[in-house]
Amino acid sequence: MHMADALISPAIGGALWAATAGTVAWSCRRVRQELDERKVPLMGVLGAFVFAAQMINFTIPGTGSSGHLGGALLLAVLLGPHAAFLTIASVLVVQALFFADGGLLALGCNIFNLGFFPAFIAYPFIYRVIAPPGSDQGRVTMASLAAAVAGLQLGALAVVLQTVASGISALPFTSFVLLMQPIHLAIGVVEGLVTAAVIGFVSRVHPEITGLRGSLPERSTVPGLRRVLVALGVTALLTGGIVSWFASENPDGLEWAISRVTGSDELAAPPDGVHGAAASFQEKIAFLPDYSFPAPAAHDAAGAAASTGSGRLGTSVSGVVGGVLTLGIAFLIGLILRRRASS
Repeated sequence: MHMADALISPAIGGALWAATAGTVAWSCRRVRQELDERKVPLMGVLGAFVFAAQMINFTIPGTGSSGHLGGALLLAVLLGPHAAFLTIASVLVVQALFFADGGLLALGCNIFNLGFFPAFIAYPFIYRVIAPPGSDQGRVTMASLAAAVAGLQLGALAVVLQTVASGISALPFTSFVLLMQPIHLAIGVVEGLVTAAVIGFVSRVHPEITGLRGSLPERSTVPGLRRVLVALGVTALLTGGIVSWFASENPDGLEWAISRVTGSDELAAPPDGVHGAAASFQEKIAFLPDYSFPAPAAHDAAGAAASTGSGRLGTSVSGVVGGVLTLGIAFLIGLILRRRASS
């Protein structure tokens, strides 16, 4: 649900920038009060993990569409909702600035839609109700599925409402919402299962993070936070650097819905004004647009092979560089807030 600027008017974009900035400020205050110092490095590593996971688009059978994980629910379970919001904001800022994934005018919308609903609605009112501390893996799976679906449904509806309220695209509410909600239902099921699997792993090796306890003695199930960090870090590196080669090329849920209504995956943004300025700035600062190097023209088999190799190299570099940038930003935010709290 990375919205492009072509969907958003300056008024709606500015309003969501303000709402997101306010939520960031509130989250910073709460993190200073609440964040366990041991979770500061976890913010960075989980940020890198979510960045890499979002590069993996999976095919939704029978639709011609694809989806990818949002990750905010997982972050909320492992970090708490306020640290989760700051971490997902770090992911989306890196994506928009350096990889041109999502518009700059729409960045406030994207952070709000992908971060607020999972962290502050789905997690406390659905996940925690179904799977309170001490729950077994079965309840965790049920809670993850319900919360992931709800968070994505709310986020998808917000995309529709923000687009229609902007009034700069020919996307009628009824047609758009009837396409967006079902396709993100399927994506939510996959996200819920992946979230439950990651939480299950973390709860086995360091249950204090999740509040869960396994059936084995605690000394056998808690080898330490370092094992969690290493496992998630290595997974992020492999996912962003290699597994991303095999991501689905089908349009994602938002692009698919737009194409079904308009006949095109992407809409053209106004070339001047705020839209033009945002596009110009993004073009200058994004050094790996669309997670790739510029592909050379391929006029023959050798050229096609070179293009494929360059594309894979660009994807790998994007996965590694983006993960490192996100890790650094999220870790630095957590570290600064914790030190300010201590002082």
